[in-house]
Amino acid sequence: MLEAEGLAEVWVTQLEEGEVGEDEAVMEVAARVGCGSVEIRLAAGGRANLLASEDCCVLVDEGLLREVNAAPTAVVATAANFSPAKLGQRIATVKSVPFAVQRRDLEALLGRLRDRGPIIQARPVRNPSVGVLYSDPITGERAKQLFEGVMRQRLERFGVRTSYALPVTEEEPAVARGLEHLLRSRPTVVLVASTTAPAGPDDVVGCALKRIGCSVERFLAPVEPGNLLLLAYKGETPIVAAPGCFRSAKPNVVDLLLPPLLARYRVASWEVAALGHGGLIG
Repeated sequence: MLEAEGLAEVWVTQLEEGEVGEDEAVMEVAARVGCGSVEIRLAAGGRANLLASEDCCVLVDEGLLREVNAAPTAVVATAANFSPAKLGQRIATVKSVPFAVQRRDLEALLGRLRDRGPIIQARPVRNPSVGVLYSDPITGERAKQLFEGVMRQRLERFGVRTSYALPVTEEEPAVARGLEHLLRSRPTVVLVASTTAPAGPDDVVGCALKRIGCSVERFLAPVEPGNLLLLAYKGETPIVAAPGCFRSAKPNVVDLLLPPLLARYRVASWEVAALGHGGLIG
């Protein structure tokens, strides 16, 4: 049969002492690379793929990824940090050097992963709900009419809909009451769609957030569109104000932050700062 295919010889690999076969090596590495809603599958040619076992958000330790990929044993490629993934989607792959790797090199790599934790986390997105506060200096209904269609399109990208919506006049007491009302429904995230651009955390929306006991996590994002992002938390509930970002369905900072927030991941100020690399969206 081989001769019929024009093959005169067949090459085989015999492991020497201290070596590990490529398939075994990539499966060991893959088991340490990912956590959360992941499934590991061996592929041909010394490769293991990590697939999402349910809808999720991909979180990546980019520093550890660089360290691991500097080693001579195997390389890891992942989906982008904060990216959404659907059930069955490949979110990472591990590839070893051909045929066999040195056990000592493999153990060194596995030891680094044991000490530093996994590179990638598939954080599940389960039954998220979104509250929206529409605000305008004249009447909140004006903001709702302007932004409701775009808001629907944006949320549909992530498989969610507005669960609760409230229009308010953009005055500190009214915004504060509106936020408190939305928070009582325990949404996964609250979006503030305002027709005005904030001057900072001391404008109407920022003062209303502080009035109801929110902590302001971040003002300004290295993302365009979306530089004037205001991210705050009331307990564990994130509140996002991003003026101008609800006028158009084009990608902006809200699209970058919604996946982890819908997965109930608490995005920190430094993680917003890290969005600058690739933050020039449009």
